[in-house]
Amino acid sequence: MDTIGEFRVLANDRQARVGELVTAHGNLTTPIFMPVGTRATVKAMLPEELKTMGAQIVLGNTYHLHLRPGEEIIHELGGLHRFMNWDGPILTDSGGFQVFSLSQLRKLTEEGVEFRSHIDGSKCFISPEKSIAIQVALGSDIVMAFDECLPYPATREATLESMDLTLRWLHRSKAAMMNPDQLLFGIVQGGLDIDLRLKSLEQITSVDLPGYALGGLSVGEPIELMHQLVAQVAPQMPPEKPRYLMGVGTPLDLVLCIDSGIDMFDCVLPTRVARNGTLFTWDGRVSIKRKEYQRDPSPLDSTCQCYTCQNYSKAYLRHLFMAGEILSSRLNTIHNLHFYFELIRCCQSAIREGRWDQFRHNFVTRFVKNRVSS
Repeated sequence: MDTIGEFRVLANDRQARVGELVTAHGNLTTPIFMPVGTRATVKAMLPEELKTMGAQIVLGNTYHLHLRPGEEIIHELGGLHRFMNWDGPILTDSGGFQVFSLSQLRKLTEEGVEFRSHIDGSKCFISPEKSIAIQVALGSDIVMAFDECLPYPATREATLESMDLTLRWLHRSKAAMMNPDQLLFGIVQGGLDIDLRLKSLEQITSVDLPGYALGGLSVGEPIELMHQLVAQVAPQMPPEKPRYLMGVGTPLDLVLCIDSGIDMFDCVLPTRVARNGTLFTWDGRVSIKRKEYQRDPSPLDSTCQCYTCQNYSKAYLRHLFMAGEILSSRLNTIHNLHFYFELIRCCQSAIREGRWDQFRHNFVTRFVKNRVSS
C-alpha cells in the first residue's frame, strides 16, 4: 500500500528522471508542471478541462487566499478541494514571495512579517506558524515552509542573514504542522552565489522533509545565470526526494532544468501570456496580434490536438484578441496549457525510453533558433 509522502524514481536518463510522489489526493508522475491557480482558480479554465488536458495538480496561494476570501471561509465550506471543485492534489505556496513582492510597506522581524494588504491597505501579519495554520485550514496536499525571498541583486551579508532566518523559520514551520497527510517542503535560498546556495541546501536538508524546493529564482536575474545555478545545485539535492523549482518557467527552462534533475515546476507564464496574445508552439512563440494573421485560415499549430487548434483559425484567434473578447483568453489559455502538458509528456517518454539527450538537443536547438529568429 502506498504511503503518503513516498517518492519513487521510476526511470533515469543521466540527471533527468521520471518519478512518482504519493499524496493524499492521488499519485503524481514527475517531471510535472503545476498550473497556477493563485486565487483558487486557474484563470479562464474549468477544473474538468485541466484534468482532460493532463493536469495532475494545481497550485494555490496562501497570501491571496488569506486576504480573500479568508481561510476560515474556505475551511468552513469543506476545504480548498471542495471550494474550487478540484479533487486532485493541491500545492499551496507559503505566501512568502507575495509578502515580499506585493507589499510595499512591510516590517520584518524574527517573529514574522507585518505588512499592508495590497487590496485595501489593512494591516496583516504572517509568521511561519500563521502560514502553516492557513495552509492546514485550506487542506492542501503539499505545504510550503515560510521563507524570506530576497530581491535581485542582494548583498552577500543580506543573503547569509536571510538564509539563517529561513532555516529558523523552517524549524518553526515543521513544528506547526498538524496534519500528517499534508507534506511539508522546505525552500533552499542563497541567491545566485553557488557557495551560498549549497550552504543553504545543506541547512534546509538537515531538516528531514518529504521534499525540497529551490526558491528565490526568476526574480529578475539573467536567465542564463539561473540555468547555470540550477545545473550545479539540483544534482546535489537529495536524490530520494522530489526536487521543486519554484516559479519557473518557459518551455526552454523546463527542458534545461529537467536535464539537471528537477522534478516539479509551476509558473503563471503560459496562462498570463495567453491573455496577452502570446502562444507557444513547437516552432516557437506566436504573437497572435500580428497583422499577418488577419486572413490566415490555418490553425495555430497543425500538429496540435488541443480544442483551440482543432476548431479555430489564426484569423479568428487574432480577431478575438483585437476585439477584446473573453473567448480570446479562454482559447489561448487552453492551447498554452495543452502545449505545456504535451511537452511534459514528451519529456517523460524520452526519459523512460532512454532517448533524453536526443530529445533535449532537438528541442533546445529548435526553440533557441525560433526564439532568435522571431
